[in-house]
Amino acid sequence: MKTLHLLRHAKSSWEDARLSDHERPLDARGERAATLIGVHLAQCGVAPDLVLVSSARRAVQTAERIAVHLPDGTPVVHERGLYEADDDALLRRLRQLGPELACVLLVGHNPGLHGLGLQLVGAGAADTRAQLARKFPTAAWLELALPGEPWGGLAPGCASLRRFVVPKDLV
Repeated sequence: MKTLHLLRHAKSSWEDARLSDHERPLDARGERAATLIGVHLAQCGVAPDLVLVSSARRAVQTAERIAVHLPDGTPVVHERGLYEADDDALLRRLRQLGPELACVLLVGHNPGLHGLGLQLVGAGAADTRAQLARKFPTAAWLELALPGEPWGGLAPGCASLRRFVVPKDLV
């Protein structure tokens, strides 16, 4: 069995109009939400073998706030290709992962993450699936159980939704 965690970056700031979308930082609410989700991940025992992160500043800052709550030495890799990636591009990236990885955390953006989650989920509690279908808000975390086959075998409907948590659920 493999596990995939999808985490949307936390709320970003639009305060400085001179910044490109790629360079927008987290705002204060986003900083708090990312820390809150990080603490929750630790409480749930999340220990990824790899964290893949979009190179966008808000995603990197979200991952930094999460990483302090993950086991020491967890590899974190920033990838430009995850920025503005749609669900199919994210799926192609995940299919490239090595067989030694049992658990991966992907930190990225909507609509790609939301689409990926919807594409992969084939089972799970009906109410949680309905919540996911409605919205994948900032700093939301989705945990998917995948078949034990290689990452290259990821296919639509192959995952079971274990958990879907938004920061407001933790306050």
